[in-house]
Formats: sequence, structure tokens, C-alpha cells
Amino acid sequence: MRLEVNGHQIEITPALKDFVTSKLERVARHFDHHLEVRVLLSVDKLQQKAEATLTPRGKALHAEASAADMYAAIDLLVDKLDRIVLKEKERMTDHHRGESATRNGSFG
Repeated sequence: MRLEVNGHQIEITPALKDFVTSKLERVARHFDHHLEVRVLLSVDKLQQKAEATLTPRGKALHAEASAADMYAAIDLLVDKLDRIVLKEKERMTDHHRGESATRNGSFG
């Protein structure tokens, strides 16, 4: 997994980067090949915002989350990314399952 963590109006500390890396391992386990992840952490007055873009196989998957605490925003972001990745994988497997069902002649 290639990870790029950037900050907008916030300093990215090693502890923050380690937290992001450890949380994104949960999402990376769904992929068996190279995965590129870009994370942007930003602060807007009292709101902490985390955004991420995954690019598996050339397709971009994007999610963002906001919270009062940066660590909570990262947790929400990883939850959203996990749901998006699972939904995308399910869509791909459903697509292939439907294709094989029509080949077998089960749809008249």
C-alpha cells in the first residue's frame, strides 16, 4: 500500500500518520495487489475533516468525514471507506454472477 498523508492548516505528526496507517490496514486487506491511498486532513474552525481517495485498478474511490476530533474523523472516514470498498466488490461479483446465470440459460 502506498500512502500519502497531507495536511491543510494542520501539522501531520508521526503519531497522526501512524494512526492513519494502522486504520487503513483494515481497508487494504480487501485488496491483494498494489493500492494507492491519498489522505487529506484539514481543520476548518472547530471542525476536523478527513478525506481519502483510493485508486485500486485505476478506479478512484473517494470518501470524507468530519468530526470535532481528528481521530474521530479518521475513524469515521475508515468506516466509510470500508463500506464503499465492500459495496464495490459486491457490485463486481454480482455483475459476474448475473453474467454466468444468463450463460447457463436460467433467464429464458
